[in-house]
Amino acid sequence: MATSTTTVTTSKLELRTAYGPVFRDVLNVPPRDCTIEEIPIIDLSPLYSAKYEGRKTLAKEIRAAAVNTGFFYIKNHGIDEKTIANAKKQLLTFFTQSSEDKMKVSQSFSRYFNGYKGPRTTNISPGESVDVKESLGWRYSPQYDPEPKPLDAIPEEVKPWIRGEEFVWEGTSHLPGFKDEVLGYWASCLTLARKLVKVFALSLDLPEDYFDSRTTYPGADGVFNYYPTTTEEETVNNAVGLGSHTDLQLFTLLWQDMTGGLQVLNREGQWIKATPVEGTIVVNIGDFMMRLCNDMYKSTVHRVYNRSTVERISMPFFFGLNFNCVEGVVPSCTSESNPPKYEPISCGDWCQLRFKLENDEMEKKISVHDQAPSAVIVAA
Repeated sequence: MATSTTTVTTSKLELRTAYGPVFRDVLNVPPRDCTIEEIPIIDLSPLYSAKYEGRKTLAKEIRAAAVNTGFFYIKNHGIDEKTIANAKKQLLTFFTQSSEDKMKVSQSFSRYFNGYKGPRTTNISPGESVDVKESLGWRYSPQYDPEPKPLDAIPEEVKPWIRGEEFVWEGTSHLPGFKDEVLGYWASCLTLARKLVKVFALSLDLPEDYFDSRTTYPGADGVFNYYPTTTEEETVNNAVGLGSHTDLQLFTLLWQDMTGGLQVLNREGQWIKATPVEGTIVVNIGDFMMRLCNDMYKSTVHRVYNRSTVERISMPFFFGLNFNCVEGVVPSCTSESNPPKYEPISCGDWCQLRFKLENDEMEKKISVHDQAPSAVIVAA
């Protein structure tokens, strides 16, 4: 009796990078749930212990996850549930405002990509639909740093790279508690990230304090994302909430609600679902970390679909080096047989390259759309 075999085909996924497009092969099969081996849950309790050996063991767990998929969940992370709840409340308060009120902090007022972006105004993945989500973003400002530092002592080489802008808080001052509660969450993420980066240093066989002097005025971008329910038309057209991309800096801390929708492209080219796990935060490796370790850790492609019947919200925090800090491959990740693949570049320049590229490409798309002729047929 003859048996039939099904051949799984692949598609090319185009990704936008600072140095031009790159392509990944993607299996043409439905996304499946991730396994615990693909996206493990890592207990951060040793992060808060005085025992060095506990932190070394934690570093080994993180190294294994970073080499494999580049994604993992963290529990016992130290961010208070009340702090998260307050931020979530303020996120919903902001996005349920009128368009007029949200536009008070429009990104059009920003020099550095702070502020509000409306739905369908970004297109992070050139081969996919525009992004359905809305977002509000703000960047690092030293006056809100949980590690206080005199503002009159900011090094001159750092000042041009301070990218926070006050209009975000001025334009939301009518929302009770918004600034304090949002920055409370952001500061908790920054505190956690500075602890976590020490473990990343250990995971790369570097001194535990290797990144400390490089994260005094760090890339520390907070974002609120709001994914509305998908319309029937958007579902038919396979519209994405946020298109396929990689993150830019060292790593991302992502709080997501329990709705689901985050998908990760594994090393076999299969989309897997990063199903929400109560009480955890998702961590994923960014492009700059992958550069620093000569591609040993994986900055993995991911995207978001909201196919549920309710809204989805998320609160990512993107952490990187001081933007003026120029770094190449770290000493522990290169050798005579494994030479550096990357030239040194500052974290700020690296991020700015892609921010500008994405913004310019979307403006071109809007311009072409506005100039397109009508499709109305006129009788001869």
